[in-house]
Amino acid sequence: MKTLVIYYSRTGENYVNGNIVSIEKGNTEIVAEFIRDAVGADLFEVKTVKEYSASYMTCIDEAKKELKSDARPELVEYLDDISAYDKVVVAGPCWWGTFPTPVFTQLERLDFSGKTVFPVMTHEGSGLADSAKSLKKFCKGASVGPGLAVHGAEAKDSRALVTKWAEDNLK
Repeated sequence: MKTLVIYYSRTGENYVNGNIVSIEKGNTEIVAEFIRDAVGADLFEVKTVKEYSASYMTCIDEAKKELKSDARPELVEYLDDISAYDKVVVAGPCWWGTFPTPVFTQLERLDFSGKTVFPVMTHEGSGLADSAKSLKKFCKGASVGPGLAVHGAEAKDSRALVTKWAEDNLK
């Protein structure tokens, strides 16, 4: 059985060490690729039909409204079957204490019976926040394994940390 990484990542304006800066590759994508490299996992990127604002401040307002209204943004592509996987990593930036709502759009479509899911969050101070609680809610039938929090500003330099976590938990 293989490992799957379902992830959402943001490029462009991001909050980094107290400043808003533009990044070419999202922090969560970097971490997802490190997991792939460490254990040969497959990657599935969650992408929305309607893009979030390019402005970070506007984006976080949009994300807050979605979370409060329990929105499920439409995705460009959906993953419908995870039967080939026994371990599923769910990775995303910490938006308002949990994953971005597009991640929930994807998770609700899947059968997690007998799977182990692992929360991975990139953050600027929130750690794993409520990611494990969210996975318990949205990944019905799964058990939740140990999570990994990666400080977003350090994502590019986190290969050793991510590799050790992946090898310890996903092999």
